[in-house]
Amino acid sequence: MIKINLKRVLLLIVAICIVYVGYVSVDIYLYGNRNEIVEADAALVLGAAAWGDQPSPVFEERIKHAIWLYKNGYVDKIIFTGGIGEGDKNSEASVAKNYAINHLVPSEDIFIEEQSKITQENIFYAIKIIEDNDISNVVIVSDPLHMRRAMLMASDYGLNAYSSPTPTTKYTSLKSQLTFLGREVFFYVGYRVYRVIY
Repeated sequence: MIKINLKRVLLLIVAICIVYVGYVSVDIYLYGNRNEIVEADAALVLGAAAWGDQPSPVFEERIKHAIWLYKNGYVDKIIFTGGIGEGDKNSEASVAKNYAINHLVPSEDIFIEEQSKITQENIFYAIKIIEDNDISNVVIVSDPLHMRRAMLMASDYGLNAYSSPTPTTKYTSLKSQLTFLGREVFFYVGYRVYRVIY
């Protein structure tokens, strides 16, 4: 009869988990450097916090990158996503739209999705806009460390999507980058588990 050493089994499981988390961390970090600058029908901008009627610095970088893609002829339309945060009066998407209009993007080239609260919903609710307007492909815009999870979700929903992270980020300090990376690892692994269950 084989005697199982419970302590060794537990240590092995812990070691496997550490290796996996390390692998995922590196994968997320490296994926954030992938910038697929292509011509597409629209830029799909993932939501972030709005402060009153202004975008947060993180969200502003995403909006600015989408405007750059638009003005340089890479996309014909921009889709802003994001609902109304707790205690806010304006949706993230409407704040982004106003910002883009103030930076000379015509309102007719902007779509907004105002129901979502999380990344998965950003993509899910944007699909109706994409389908209703015969948009065949999109460039997804977000922070570099957010792109791996966002692109996996886009693939799961059948979107023909390309990755274009913001060239600059407000997560500049080592502490803020590690915090963001840790958060992304947690949610990425969580989403992986969710995919298996559902």
